[in-house]
Amino acid sequence: MGVRKDLKRARRHADLMARTRVEIVRDEGGAVREARTAPMTAIPTTGTTADLPFINAAEAPDAVILRRAQHHTWQPVTAAAFAREVTVVAKGLIAAGLETGDRVAVMSRTRYEWTVLDFAIWAAGGQTVPVYATASAEQVEWIVQDSGTRFVITETADHTETVRTGTARFQHAPRIWELDTGALDELSTLGHGVPDEEVTKRRTDLTPDTIATICYTSGTTGRPKGCVLTHANLHAEAAATVELLHPVFKEVTRQVASTLLFLPLAHILGRTLQIACLMARIEIGHCPSIKPDELRPALKEFRPTFLVGVPYLFEKIHDTGRATAEKIGRGASFDRADRIGVRFGRAYLNRFLGTGKGPGPALYAAWALYDLLVYRRIRKELGGRMRYAISGGSPLDRDLNLFFYAAGIIVYEGYGLTETSAAATIVPPLKPRPGTVGLPVPGTAVRIADDGEVFVKGGIVFASYWNNPGATDAVLQDGWFATGDLGFLDEDGYLTITGRKKDILVTSGGKNVAPAVLEDRVRSRPPVGQCVVIGDNRPFVAALITLDPEAVAHWLSVRGLPADTPMSEVVRDPRMRADVQRAVDHANKAVSRAESIRGFTLVEGDFTEDNGLLTPSLKVKRHAVLAAYAEEIETLYRR
Repeated sequence: MGVRKDLKRARRHADLMARTRVEIVRDEGGAVREARTAPMTAIPTTGTTADLPFINAAEAPDAVILRRAQHHTWQPVTAAAFAREVTVVAKGLIAAGLETGDRVAVMSRTRYEWTVLDFAIWAAGGQTVPVYATASAEQVEWIVQDSGTRFVITETADHTETVRTGTARFQHAPRIWELDTGALDELSTLGHGVPDEEVTKRRTDLTPDTIATICYTSGTTGRPKGCVLTHANLHAEAAATVELLHPVFKEVTRQVASTLLFLPLAHILGRTLQIACLMARIEIGHCPSIKPDELRPALKEFRPTFLVGVPYLFEKIHDTGRATAEKIGRGASFDRADRIGVRFGRAYLNRFLGTGKGPGPALYAAWALYDLLVYRRIRKELGGRMRYAISGGSPLDRDLNLFFYAAGIIVYEGYGLTETSAAATIVPPLKPRPGTVGLPVPGTAVRIADDGEVFVKGGIVFASYWNNPGATDAVLQDGWFATGDLGFLDEDGYLTITGRKKDILVTSGGKNVAPAVLEDRVRSRPPVGQCVVIGDNRPFVAALITLDPEAVAHWLSVRGLPADTPMSEVVRDPRMRADVQRAVDHANKAVSRAESIRGFTLVEGDFTEDNGLLTPSLKVKRHAVLAAYAEEIETLYRR
């Protein structure tokens, strides 16, 4: 198994394991209240992320830094070619009237052209305003109006219509280009008369403190706020990530690093990952979808060595593996492989970390058997070369993490927000600790307040909320950003997130309950789609649970039931409720009885962006769900 060899090699690279230096600060009672990680790179005083394509072109013009999907093949894009394309598009934007400091919105799924546009906007002296491809006309109206955007680049005709509808009442509507109808070609033609020197001048006039992008939050509790991120913020995030992780690929795995980027580039995690890869000259490919049926073929074709995703992706890979096994009558075998994988992963990592003896002969033999029957199939689904993954956005179920380790893939968790330029913490390479979100990224500090709230400080922390000084002052205190999340630091400075401060439930019996850990664990097991834990001012904790449509289709198929069975019948089927109860039981193992889910209601339909119950970044709008299902909640507590 590749990752086991990597960990063995790691012992010969003591310098790599010792690179992360953490300072621990304790309170008077001895509890860890703060962890600070030393920076690995100098803070730049000149230059910006806009320079990256041109630095690469000057230093390694023939290096392949991207691969572009064309006609079912991945065509290489060299550093020199990418810099030329960025320059040409930047000239087009200048010719169109873009002034230094102007904002350009990009509304598109993840694709190669998004990357070109991001760097072209910066090279022309502009600021990028990402818009989710699923945004409504009302959301577009707010973002364009609030940011003062003058230009918008869309992907499809539907996106263009959404922008036109949202900005129809504007006195000066933004100028729109559409990727599917040749936006980049149009901009290239437009810029023929602009000299290259104009692009160079605008780019070199930028400073680290120049605004690079205004990223709007997902708006789980209200109108999205625009996070102002500077080039220095983006550099701090990308440089820390590269210095921390890339040596593992170069010296331990002995692989040439490559990744397939499928996270929405409207989300800051995808953007900073892209910058980090260009900084390290790691090959990037793009996939416009996170849907398993669309992503799997791309993974098999591109064959990345690492991925960055969200728990949903890893849950879906696991669930698909089980569904496939169940279809051929091997569901029980997969379940045994799952249990063996968790035991093996826990034992092996305990030995590596010096906290246990490691797997015994019987456990090794069982792992070897299921590696042939199950785990290798998981690796194949991910392209066959993948050894590492990073998961962020929400906590990943610890047992699921250990299962992937047994399958030959170490999943490192990270934690961050738009306001922290993506990751504020990450599990350092060669120091895995499933269940935590790691140590502060280099150059960052994490502090735990008296009430358990997590605070972050460092070069990654945003400058302000756009046009909203009141909201800015509410969360920035002496350089510390109040995240609104709750957590704790262990003895070594590893952070564990326990939930959102505003989401804490207090039962009528006075028990405080953080719903996140329960929701994440319920959701990690099929056939669950989404889960919202309730119980505020109620006698016990309960849950609203939706069913995953793909899991339902599979469930009906293996039981010989009609594919068009009404969902109203499915949610009442005792066998379905028994399957969901197993997911609930799995969640309850992580908490005390007083915090456990005592009852649940299966609701028809799903939580989606279209019905207003999910944000574009797939976060549940808790208050909207509670309002939409108020009657079901009352019925649940009257039983």
